[in-house]
Amino acid sequence: MDKQKIYFPNLNGLRFIAAFLVIIHHIEQLKWISKLDTLLGDIPFVGVIGKLGVVLFFVLSGFLITYLLLAEEKTFDDISIKKFYMRRILRIWPLYFLIIILAIFILPYIKLFTLNGFDINKVHSDLATKLILYALFLPNIVLSMIGVIPYASHTWSIGTEEQFYVVWPVLIKYLKKNRIVLMIIIIVSYLMIRFFLANPISDFMPYKKIIREFWSTFNIDCMAIGGVFGILLFRNDRFLPLIKNNLIFYFSLAFVSFLMIKGVYIPYIQAEFFSVFFGIIILNFAANENIKISLENKYFNYLGNISYGLYMYHPIGIMMAINLAVTIGYPSNWLIYPVSLILTILIAGLSYKYFETYFLKFKHKFSKVLSGNSTSH
Repeated sequence: MDKQKIYFPNLNGLRFIAAFLVIIHHIEQLKWISKLDTLLGDIPFVGVIGKLGVVLFFVLSGFLITYLLLAEEKTFDDISIKKFYMRRILRIWPLYFLIIILAIFILPYIKLFTLNGFDINKVHSDLATKLILYALFLPNIVLSMIGVIPYASHTWSIGTEEQFYVVWPVLIKYLKKNRIVLMIIIIVSYLMIRFFLANPISDFMPYKKIIREFWSTFNIDCMAIGGVFGILLFRNDRFLPLIKNNLIFYFSLAFVSFLMIKGVYIPYIQAEFFSVFFGIIILNFAANENIKISLENKYFNYLGNISYGLYMYHPIGIMMAINLAVTIGYPSNWLIYPVSLILTILIAGLSYKYFETYFLKFKHKFSKVLSGNSTSH
């Protein structure tokens, strides 16, 4: 049977926006580590957008992966878990392991990339444990148990994605009834466990601090929220018109933008609260032809295609920009920001063309349902 092709407009643009939010946050973090003046603490927006950019990635993943799995099931009357895993391996693993190798075995030996307080001895402490956890795709446990590893710590979200990918096709394939209820159970269960870990009643647990910090990064509930919107769209649910309409889209976009600009933090449910509005925005961008805002152009499409590289390489690009600014005696945002972005795009673009594409060209062998530019998803 011929492969089915599904294309959602605007999602590449959203991927770039998510990466850009993370880049802004990390520019300020790395400026602070480099003992430069920073906007952290002065502009609330900068403090919240890093995690929210990652949350947007999570909701996008939940939405798209769920929809594509349901499309595969409908068209081929089955979901190939093996092929799903192979697609994820080809997309995620090569760049992930390259970044880990760079962060642990190459960059620590280059003075340009040495951060204050993170010399080679610090990076290589507990090395065996770090390598085992990274190899098992548990970088979020490295972060919670050992701490920051320059140029690799942001891979915690890749670990979360990989852990999501392990369970998601199994759940979708074998739990066919009441899938919306399944998503709600996942969301509620995640929140209940998090509240339990935050309560003194759980103090009896060994390694509670590590478990609690790991759980705070394991945002499968945000992906499940994305999954809810994917299911609603796929089955053209009777509630869909309440979500897929211009009024709710523009309100959600304006509301979320206002909250982010103000740096609003919602206690206990920050990620989940924003995930709901992100889901509304994603669904409308993907399926509402009546909205007047479009992210469909060659620039956003290209930046979306390389967004994985933008996310993975951006700390390297930022530190190159910061060191350049310090060296020439002009550590200004007017220099650091554009140079950070230009270098990150350049590195990610070269990586995509000359490294990632080598692996991505094999994805079609394991893809029954193609999503737009199938190499990028």
